[in-house]
Amino acid sequence: MKISIFKTSQSQYVINLFIKVFSDSEGQDEGESIGKLVSDLIITTDEIDIVGFVAVLEEEIVGCIFFSRLTLSSEQIAFILSPVAIATKQQGQGIGQQLIRYGIENLKSKDVDLVFTYGDPAFYAKVGFQQISEDIVKAPLKLTQPEGWLAQSLGKGVINVVEVSSECVKALNKQEYW
Repeated sequence: MKISIFKTSQSQYVINLFIKVFSDSEGQDEGESIGKLVSDLIITTDEIDIVGFVAVLEEEIVGCIFFSRLTLSSEQIAFILSPVAIATKQQGQGIGQQLIRYGIENLKSKDVDLVFTYGDPAFYAKVGFQQISEDIVKAPLKLTQPEGWLAQSLGKGVINVVEVSSECVKALNKQEYW
């Protein structure tokens, strides 16, 4: 398997991957919703505010993740991991964890301080995320499952208390994703 930085020439393959994976697990409506999110992330987010990574196996994209900027009121540079998709047939083989670790190492090399995500605490704990209270860093929108608000520090710094809400990129700034 080869992991590399997402290229816009891969957009349609990646969007189709997200639609298929989320349709398989959550139903067609969710697949279409996440496909639209990925399309919007790619189209509407400035290059400096997004980075994606793909996993390729036998010349086929079998996994993809995106990190987009999360603006905090502190001086810390932060990104949020969302969304993640691994081809249904390849799930459970560690591809998602490899992609996430690769992406986090890439962000560290760019002096990013913090990475957040919103998802399954049991899965994301495997790659260093810990639950975080909104008393420490408030999510951009109302969380439907506060236990899924997760973060990790990428440097020697700690996660400082932030007194105002964080802001995500436009594509993620919709309540349906939170």
